[in-house]
Amino acid sequence: MTAELVRGQNHPLDRTRVEIRVAAGGPVVAGVTLGDAQGRLSGVEAVAHPGAPRRTGIEVPRQAAAEHRIAVDLDAVPAAVHRVSVLLALPSGIGGLTAFGAAAAPAVTVTGLDGTGIVRYTITGLGAESAVVAVELYRRQDTWKVRAVGQGYADGLPAMLRDQGLPQAAELAAEIEDAVGRGQARAVPAPAPMTAGRSERPGTGPSAAPAQDRPSPAPTTAADGPTSSGAGVGTGAGTEAVSGAGAAAGLGPASGPGTGVGAKSAAGSKAGDLPPTPADGGPIDYRHPRRRSTPAPAAPAPSSPRPAGPPPSATGPTAPDGSPLPVAGDAAGWSMDERLYNQVWGMFEDLARSVAAYRSAADFAETRLEQELDRALADPRARLGTAGDAARATARDKHATLVTQARAALDRDLAQLTAESEVVEPALPPAFARWDNPVWQGYHVPLERPMALRLGDLHLPEVLDLRIPMLVRLPMERGLWIDSGPDSHGRPGPERDIGRRELPGALTDGAPDGAELRRLAMESAVAIAARLLAIHPAGEFAVQVIDPAGAAAPALAPLVESGALPAYPLPGAKGVAAVLEELTRRVELVQMAVRHRAADALPADLDTAEQLLIVHDFPHGFDDRALTRLRYLADEGPAVGVHLMLVADRAQSREYGPVLDPLWRSLLRLTPVPDAHLADPWVGHAWTYEPPLAPPDSQVVRQVLGRLAAARRAS
Repeated sequence: MTAELVRGQNHPLDRTRVEIRVAAGGPVVAGVTLGDAQGRLSGVEAVAHPGAPRRTGIEVPRQAAAEHRIAVDLDAVPAAVHRVSVLLALPSGIGGLTAFGAAAAPAVTVTGLDGTGIVRYTITGLGAESAVVAVELYRRQDTWKVRAVGQGYADGLPAMLRDQGLPQAAELAAEIEDAVGRGQARAVPAPAPMTAGRSERPGTGPSAAPAQDRPSPAPTTAADGPTSSGAGVGTGAGTEAVSGAGAAAGLGPASGPGTGVGAKSAAGSKAGDLPPTPADGGPIDYRHPRRRSTPAPAAPAPSSPRPAGPPPSATGPTAPDGSPLPVAGDAAGWSMDERLYNQVWGMFEDLARSVAAYRSAADFAETRLEQELDRALADPRARLGTAGDAARATARDKHATLVTQARAALDRDLAQLTAESEVVEPALPPAFARWDNPVWQGYHVPLERPMALRLGDLHLPEVLDLRIPMLVRLPMERGLWIDSGPDSHGRPGPERDIGRRELPGALTDGAPDGAELRRLAMESAVAIAARLLAIHPAGEFAVQVIDPAGAAAPALAPLVESGALPAYPLPGAKGVAAVLEELTRRVELVQMAVRHRAADALPADLDTAEQLLIVHDFPHGFDDRALTRLRYLADEGPAVGVHLMLVADRAQSREYGPVLDPLWRSLLRLTPVPDAHLADPWVGHAWTYEPPLAPPDSQVVRQVLGRLAAARRAS
């Protein structure tokens, strides 16, 4: 469980590689100082900041943003360093904040690399301060601890650096401000001159553009009311928001884990402006501003004059025209899995911004067309005759030209993202890969837990063939609600019909009926459960099922036949009570063991493996006592390894009154068929979600579960 600290309190660290997550009420600059035993700095090289984001063992974000992730490897920091202090400062001219007291109190969370929270500190009591030392990690007798500091400075960054003994405090503060300004200019270019009557699309513009430093694209519930995490709102009733709470993301994706990734500069015209083209007509540079490319090895000395052509790239492979070729794993991160995770998030962010720019440009062209037609028809004398026809034709030609230019810019971005997807998708590990990926044919039971899980795919109607993996960090902080109700899904559109091409035949003839949806919902739940089992080491993850009516037996067959599920669930209220009682006991005992640091005192018969509880046809078979226990598991279970997945019709569950509303809001809603119900809070796109079903007639799930069962028997 995450310990909540108050100012001055400390807490031991049980690991040396951690991630420090910052969440503030507006854009802030994040930095780290490396001090000696008295907290004094040896020089400017002891400060990691946006202008110099990497120091030995430290990596900080390059931009000002409302959310940051700072990577810290305490084993790698120099031996002379005894204090690692996290600094937060308000940038000038970004976000309009001049004091921390004018916004929500910033919060700092220290987590493990797997996302497990260690400590959290909310910096309360700030007023006129514009810079603050948030927390410090300090060395004491060869062990590391974290202390909540919360020391604010009304005179800003120079005073804070000067207080740590840095003579060049003013010069370094100016350098940091300059680096932040340059980074912001790269992320959100200056807009073109405003045109009279220009239409601004709600949810677009610089305030809605994704920041470079957001967490992973993990969707957050925005259905039926406000989100439990305070993330952005969806685009309509029954919509979910893809945000950076818990990720994605973070989908998305908010910054990606590690140090985060930013949006593509080529597609990065401010939403609402036409994407820019190079002044000299040369190729657009599509390289991600926050991704690292492996330098090409030095070429051997030629024995003859080098042939004509472009010089070899120093930043990675290039196409014949000199533009960079996509490379799998070229984002920042500690491991290849983390680099691929960050790269997928970067693709999600790039696609969101490119489509936002196109849609806003198309809206602007439409608005200008209406205004020019109104002006042409304002004078009754010009409505008839050649002059009026010419004015209308000119207005329509301008509209067509603007839309064509916007579509051409979008097509360039989509071509690059498609090429990147074709490189990245085959390189994904099993936890991130689709069931039809060849990586599953060579599957071996892993020895370590993964950092994230693929819950399905996301796409937009502008490009139906480009799927962005929907990845969520593990362990899951929220449960899942797979909605099996026919009234819960929107009316099919063109993209929904195309999205069904690879789904079972019953779906290709039109909208599925209620029975078919219930079957597909349970198959989706089993596919997710099988993936969770397969990506964990043998014996470290288990599945339990509640099925009061016994209707889920066909879908559960792969789990039962492989031994992942010992037997089919006991039907009726007795089966419901037995499973809930067992899991409630597990949660309570583990909570007490964690609280008192007495893991050795747990009963020998207690299964300490992580648990996934699948509840089919909820709330059928539940009485008030069972419902109370289920809500307890949803609230308290994730922190101690018990996760919840409901398969139910939301419309039917409304009959049980408002008591289920908190449960509904706390879970992430997924659908068993492609459905445009996920929205990102930055630009308001309605993303179509596709479930992670295996290909029709494929035996890949049974094969993977069989290999896992063999490994479990051998262990």
